[in-house]
Amino acid sequence: MSLLLETIHAAEGKILHVNYHQARLEYSLKQLGLRVRHNLLTLLHPPVKGVYRCRVVYDEQTCTVEYLPYVPKKIKTLKVIEAPILNYGLKYADRSALDALFQLRGHCDDIAIIQNGFLSDTTIANIALFDGKQWCTPTSPLLHGTTRQRLLDTKKIIEKPIPLSSIERYQKSAVFNAMMGFVELEDGIIF
Repeated sequence: MSLLLETIHAAEGKILHVNYHQARLEYSLKQLGLRVRHNLLTLLHPPVKGVYRCRVVYDEQTCTVEYLPYVPKKIKTLKVIEAPILNYGLKYADRSALDALFQLRGHCDDIAIIQNGFLSDTTIANIALFDGKQWCTPTSPLLHGTTRQRLLDTKKIIEKPIPLSSIERYQKSAVFNAMMGFVELEDGIIF
């Protein structure tokens, strides 16, 4: 079985939004027919100073935790890449398919993944577009990110199918994940 992954934000010794990560960990193991044996609250003990990316790699039996100093990745430009057969419904530690797509970005910072004509995600974050009234995130992302779920729960974003053909109608775009939070792209929508 492939190993699963959680990437969790820790700042000044505090773990952010661990309940969303625990829920995804449990969901992922159950989807694979495995028992849940890991409790992130008891496993995570980040350093008390600084901002860290807690990298939790796990399966049913094992769980390893690394604390890596967080270095933000700046995303200003996205290149549209069609990837109709890519499946990343669970967050696996093996990112080779995403890494291969990332190599196609040219001079852009990341890619906007299109599946069957609809916007999906970037390689490291979920995405949302602003229509003048509300932030809309794709109905069918590659990965249901924890920050995406939290923003949906708090009604800061809504789900909506976003066809590639409609992207020009949106005014702004943003990317978000557990580490970066919600970040608007500086130059609006760049594809």
